[in-house]
Amino acid sequence: MRRSYILTAIISCVFSYCTVRASEIPRPEYPRPQFERSEWINLNGKWSYELDFARSGSERDFQSSKGFSEDIIVPFCPESKLSGVGYNDFINAMWYHRTINIPDNWIGGHIMLNFGGIDYKSVIYVNGKEVMVHYGGSSSFAVDIAPYVGAGDNDLVVYVEDDLRSMMQTAGKQSRRLESYNAFYTRVTGIWQTVWLEAVENGGLKSCRITPDLDNSQFVFEPEFFDAGIAAQFKVRLLDNGKEISSATLAASNNVVANLGIDDVKTWSPEHPFLYDVEFIVLDKNGNEIDKVTSYAGMRKVELRGTKFYLNNEHYYQRLVLDQGYYPDGQWTAPSDSALRRDIELGKQAGFNGARLHQKVFEQRYLYWADKLGYLVWGESASWGMDWCSPVAARNMITEWEECVMRDYNSPSLVAWSPLNESRKDDIDGQRARLTDDLYLITHRLDRTRPVVTASGGDHARLTDIYSEHTYVQDPVALYEQLKLNANGYPYVNRPHESQPYRGEVYMIDEFGGIRWVKEMNAPEVGTSNDFWGYGQAPRTIDEFYERLEKQVNVILSLDHIDGFCFTQLVDVELEKNGIYTYDRYPKFDMARIYKIFTKSREQAKKEVELMLKESKKKH
Repeated sequence: MRRSYILTAIISCVFSYCTVRASEIPRPEYPRPQFERSEWINLNGKWSYELDFARSGSERDFQSSKGFSEDIIVPFCPESKLSGVGYNDFINAMWYHRTINIPDNWIGGHIMLNFGGIDYKSVIYVNGKEVMVHYGGSSSFAVDIAPYVGAGDNDLVVYVEDDLRSMMQTAGKQSRRLESYNAFYTRVTGIWQTVWLEAVENGGLKSCRITPDLDNSQFVFEPEFFDAGIAAQFKVRLLDNGKEISSATLAASNNVVANLGIDDVKTWSPEHPFLYDVEFIVLDKNGNEIDKVTSYAGMRKVELRGTKFYLNNEHYYQRLVLDQGYYPDGQWTAPSDSALRRDIELGKQAGFNGARLHQKVFEQRYLYWADKLGYLVWGESASWGMDWCSPVAARNMITEWEECVMRDYNSPSLVAWSPLNESRKDDIDGQRARLTDDLYLITHRLDRTRPVVTASGGDHARLTDIYSEHTYVQDPVALYEQLKLNANGYPYVNRPHESQPYRGEVYMIDEFGGIRWVKEMNAPEVGTSNDFWGYGQAPRTIDEFYERLEKQVNVILSLDHIDGFCFTQLVDVELEKNGIYTYDRYPKFDMARIYKIFTKSREQAKKEVELMLKESKKKH
């Protein structure tokens, strides 16, 4: 086995390998910033592939392949430009191959093969042997391939099935037609996030759950180990700008919990996104270090009190923007790490303090930048495309969602879970209601620290913490009449026959706007073009756009029972032209004016709405 006196040299070699080849490897950055090891190998880059429309590859022994006839650039899906393939018809099955080289010194411990995301079903083969089957297009997973490999070159084959039209799997906004249309976009098949190898000593750390406890000025750490009984001690260090401020050393056990108190707490918020650095160290019985993982943590508390959302024990009004996480050249996959960061910067520059991540589970690097830059996010599944009433689809959905919740639990920027979006479908034997209830209860069992918006946009079957609704009424006066409290003192419910009654929950409008305005890069404003999709009649002039937008925002800000909003949307996506930026992330409007609209005080908005209603009354 490896020992600490040679570990430094090994890590140095691996780092040199990664650094030298960084220019050749797409998305070279470490993909899991909250649980980072030094000893890893990025497997992004050129793989070979074979489309398998007949799903007969196993009959042709594709699992034992030494390489296929065509090349693809991972981690980009074959539908994308960046993959080098650009095949946009339906792909119901395909195969990948690449050679993986295992260093000599990795033999004897765990060798973790990690996949950030594969859409949808995947079967992993190493040297012709099946090592894992995974279901779920959004959830990350890993498998220990140590029993199947030797030092030197080994063959890795990945088989993918993606039956989008079966309605048994999550799809999000992927089009079930041949072409994109309206708000449904180019499909994503196969590997779409980073693939990497990682060496872990026997007895190493498998995961560690981090829970901030602001009221008691402490973090709670719950570790899980690969091999119970091999490791002897687990050490946690909490650092503030490199200085240790708290630490604990405990027996290494899957039952242990470490509570690290802090004397002078620094909280995390969008305005002050302070992050503590964390080190996890595992020692063997002789005191030798057998594993070290770096992480970070944010001290923040999310809570609902009556009809209000609280952050760090203070009322906090969420001004969110809808972000669908699509890119013109990468589809679900950002072309670079800086592109992920840029999307958050664009949202903040427009006046938003966060985003509702819509119909897609974003990669962990996005959450890292949200944590780092200070940006609230709602986590949502890619739930559209499923048959809500099918028990098989429900099982697939629940398993995938559980993995996503557990993966992203530690992120301080993530302040709400929303497993479903507009889940309005005919109910058969209560199956839709059962699924939504199950998702609510399971999410709370996995995470007691965040509220659950069972189905964004209403259609809440029975249970929800935040009662959210969508509206795309374009006329501001009509929007006010729709959203004001009714004669009985209750807020707007879009489909009362499909939703539970409002029971005094926090109430939000988490989709509105969607105003169509077309402006392509390096092209004149088109504005009223009907060739593209958006909500309502497009404004005739740019001034009409600004007026409509500002008055819609004013209406929502002016109503005291509405405790936050989400505007549709950050960027245009394919045919949908209702973003405040183009698909290639160029501003469509005067962003100083946009910022002023979305950051307006609620008091000022009330005054302007009163004036708007008086003027409307005079006209009528």
